[in-house]
Order: sequence, then C-alpha cells, then structure tokens
Amino acid sequence: MAVRKKRNAGNDFMILDALKDLCAEKEISQETLFDAIESALVFACKKTSNAEKRVTVELDRENGIFHVYELRDVVETVTNKNREISLVDAQVIDPRQEIGNTIRIEIPPHNFGRIAAQAAKQFVMQKIREAERGVVYDEFTNKDNDVVTGTVTRIEDGNLIVDIGKTEAVLVPIEQIAGENFQIGDRVKAYVAEVRKVGKGPQVYLSRTHPGLLKRLFELEIPEIQEGLVTIKGVTREAGSRSKIAVVSQDENVDAVGSCLGQHGIRAQAIVDELCGEKIDIVKWDPDPALFIASALSPAKVMKVAVNEYTKSARVVVPNNQLSLAIGKEGQNARLAAKLTGWKIDIKSKAQAKDDDLEEDMREVKIGGGTKRPPAKKTNKQNKINPQKQFGKPIMGQPIKTEKKSAT
Repeated sequence: MAVRKKRNAGNDFMILDALKDLCAEKEISQETLFDAIESALVFACKKTSNAEKRVTVELDRENGIFHVYELRDVVETVTNKNREISLVDAQVIDPRQEIGNTIRIEIPPHNFGRIAAQAAKQFVMQKIREAERGVVYDEFTNKDNDVVTGTVTRIEDGNLIVDIGKTEAVLVPIEQIAGENFQIGDRVKAYVAEVRKVGKGPQVYLSRTHPGLLKRLFELEIPEIQEGLVTIKGVTREAGSRSKIAVVSQDENVDAVGSCLGQHGIRAQAIVDELCGEKIDIVKWDPDPALFIASALSPAKVMKVAVNEYTKSARVVVPNNQLSLAIGKEGQNARLAAKLTGWKIDIKSKAQAKDDDLEEDMREVKIGGGTKRPPAKKTNKQNKINPQKQFGKPIMGQPIKTEKKSAT
C-alpha cells in the first residue's frame, strides 16, 4: 500500500509539472488553468452522478491532489434530498452545524466514464482557448497605436490576412496604400488601428494609411526623437501621395528638421521607401501660429502671414511665382498645411493681395523680419585678379591674348 501511495504521489507531481509546462507554453496563468480543471471536474461529477447535486472540487496547487465535496443546506425538514440535509444528520458529521448553514460533505471521486472524461477534456480546452484569447487581447490592446511586422498568409477579397505572431490581423483594402501589391509570404509593416473582441476571439485591424504609422516610423528611425531631444507636434497624410510632419527641438543645439532628414536625407529616405515613395515634408513647429503656418506651406516661400486668433483663420501672401507651389496640385499642399496647423488658410499672390486691407483683429507677421538682402560690396577693378593672368592658361577654351611689343 505504501508503494502504491508513493507511485500515485509521483504521478500527481508529474501531472502538476505537465500543467505548469502547459501554462508556460500557452502563456496563461496557472491559477486560470487550475480553476478550469476544477470546473471541469465538477462538470464530470455531475455527468456521472445526479446533476441536481451541488458539487465543488478543490485542487491542491502544491501536490496536484484534488478533493470532491457535496454541498447541502442544513434544514429542519428535508424536502430535497439532493440539496438539503437534516440538522440531526448534519450534527453527526459536524456537531457545530446549525439550521441555515451549508455543510460540505467529502465524497470519493467518481470513476468517470468515457463520456464524462471527454466532456471534462473539452471543457478544459475551451477554458484554455478563452484564456489564450484574453492574453492576446490584452497584449494587442497594449500595442494599440503601435507598429507591428507580420507575414501575409492569405488574401481574401482584397483583405490581407497577416500573421503577427500569436494571432492573425486583417489589413482591409481601404487601409492599404494605393499601388501596393502584396503577395503571400511578403513581410508587412503596419499600424495597429483597432483591436476588437469578437466571438472567435480578438480581431486586430491594421492600417498602412493611418497618420500614426508615419509618426511611429519616425520615432523608431530617429534617435533624437527616442531620446526626447526632438518632439513630433503633428502629422497629416494623404497616403501614398504626400504627408507633412511638424517637429520641434527641445535642445537649442539640436536642429529638429536636420535630425529627421539625416545626412544627405538618408533617415527620411528610409521612411519614404517604406511608404512606397510617399513625399514627406518635414517642417519646423513654432508656438507662433503665423510662423508655423509659413513653415507648414513648405516648400513654398512665404512673404507675410496675417492671423486672426479668434476665428483661427489666416491670410498668406506669397511671391507671384510661388502661388501654384503654395497651393499645390489640386490644392494638396494648402490642404495638408491646414490640417497640420488646424487653421483655415487663404493663400494669395503678392499681386492679388496688393490692394487688400487686413480684416479686423488680424495680426500680420512678415516672414524673415521683412529685411532686404544687403547690396553686394563694390570691388576695386585695379585689385581684381584676372584668373587668366594668374594661372597663365585659357579659361573655357579661350586663348590668352598677348600684347605685341613695338620694335625699337
């Protein structure tokens, strides 16, 4: 008998270790799995015996041994034998019992039949799947507004089904950049736009057009942003075509725009390549809305900006040859600048604004201080160096002229 008890204890410990390994593999808590097993044993007990009985199971987390208890209410007169027990019988088990108490009576575990065992197994597996879904939902809820990388596994009616690790995500056609053509097996970097709880578990929706994707790519690519030296103040996009991002430096020794561009524009180019050649304007944010609006209209040059703080409207004056550039193709540049700044912008050329008067409550700012370029310094012709005489060789293929000496 002693040997048998030792063997059973060993088996219990082996089962307990297997359960702990299962928890680690599925990344669910041990308490969740043990609760599921207890519920499954209760379910199996009811399948084997009378379903009306109230049964509870306690599973020892340390040695894997479980106990089965039947719950009965202590009453004076028994009307339901499956749920009640008389006070006299209850006090035989425990003299301290009183009417109105609920007594636990330990019963031997049933020898579960095949049907009950299968039902218990299915119950446990269902609880494990629910726990897994909860883990996935919690993980990707925390990754909401983040960027993930996955592999295209299927294409269904234009929807890309992307494997992102613990679950599959959906990239619908409207969230794909125009002109992109992903195939099965391609790697995709996308923005986690939304995580929903549905019947089959959490559903993750991705986006390649969301402005958050551009922001996160800059945060991942630019060390100065990661270190907090440069801050992103705003992003607006027309995916696949053009976007604008406003940045500001927190350190006077750091150039915000230059940091984002990188040497020869290599940092920004990496992001442009990821977004299929989308043009990106990196502009400097300024607390003065007039200066910020002038910067947001880049690459156009701005002469003057008049702003109305109450209506958040602005009138911008640009050189005559910069009007079409400031407005952009089909108004795109002006539209993106308005979205980035949050201001209504009216753009006029210098000629158009010549006779216009400022509206009431408008404050006008001349960009660049309104200073003119200083005149070039005059040079003394006598001190001017002639490169032909200096180097003694022709320039642009022209021969050097020499003076003939007169005969004496």
